[in-house]
Amino acid sequence: MSVNAIDAEAVLARMRALASQARGLETRGLEAAPAAAPPGVDFGQVLKGALDAVNTTQQTASRLTTSFERGTPGVDLAEVMVAIQKANISFQAASQVRNRLVSAYQEIMNMPI
Repeated sequence: MSVNAIDAEAVLARMRALASQARGLETRGLEAAPAAAPPGVDFGQVLKGALDAVNTTQQTASRLTTSFERGTPGVDLAEVMVAIQKANISFQAASQVRNRLVSAYQEIMNMPI
């Protein structure tokens, strides 16, 4: 199993854990939502971790591309293309999250007081 496969599995496991946490918050409703964030869940840290993961995939794709262009033995085209696609998908996902956060912020700022 390659390093890239391990990273992908770790990212998928983290995404599933965050999705299950989000589903748990949705089913509680607004009345039962706590006033503060639950202990151990820091939105800033989760966001930073996600952006660091995107950065890592981008750097990995760049490194593999450079290695392939230089003709480094052991780096094949399929591996490079998969890394580029992983980086592209992770960047698109981060962009969509950013767009939704900006949209939510704008909606909150436009609410009458």
